[in-house]
Amino acid sequence: MPFAYSLITPARPRLGVIVLQADETLENEFRHLIPEGASLLTSRIPSGLEVTPESLGEMRNHMTAAAALFPHGYDFDAVAYACTSGAAELGSADVVEMIRAGCVTRHVTDPLTALVAACHACKVERLAILSPYIEVVSDRIRQRLADAGIETPVFGTFAEPAEARVARIADEDIISAGRSLAHEAGVDALFLSCTNLRTMDVIRPLQATLAMPVFSSNLVLAWHLLRLTMGEDAPERPAGLLE
Repeated sequence: MPFAYSLITPARPRLGVIVLQADETLENEFRHLIPEGASLLTSRIPSGLEVTPESLGEMRNHMTAAAALFPHGYDFDAVAYACTSGAAELGSADVVEMIRAGCVTRHVTDPLTALVAACHACKVERLAILSPYIEVVSDRIRQRLADAGIETPVFGTFAEPAEARVARIADEDIISAGRSLAHEAGVDALFLSCTNLRTMDVIRPLQATLAMPVFSSNLVLAWHLLRLTMGEDAPERPAGLLE
């Protein structure tokens, strides 16, 4: 027997995130950062076991295919590529073009673009960076930030090449390293780079100790998605998502 049915109105905003195959952290942290009323769909993109300029550049060959794996005909308000180092290596403009070739979306962002927007919103001009990766990977991030007018006079790294180990870095080690970096020179904020780095339990303790904004890749990315799609209904600054 056939039954009649009615169609519900899709939730707004409609968000999509392309997550690295090796990432174990972003989806768990986004559950705390994205409001319940939003729709969030994820796709995965192949990524290397180690993070190098070569493995990051290889994602160029898979970006559009990953975007095309979202439901056909789904009209997104915003889609994000969730890799800070990858966005620096590929370039944000190319990321936009590749994602738009695979899905329909009004906006495209990435953690690096989101970080620049967060720095502008919080009037941050000098930024300390803590990265899990080898220095050559983070050099490109620092150059992209310099191009956007943001100085990075202080930089620290755990020098971890293996992606799978990044999600295992202990909270206390992130807090200790972050405190050391922020106290090293006059900076306006601290950035914890990498979407696979677990940061939800370290941001508040660091902010309380340092008395300055503390950003993470996942925090700024979630915030920027909401600013792009919800406008004034979204927090003015990333910290608003944690309040």
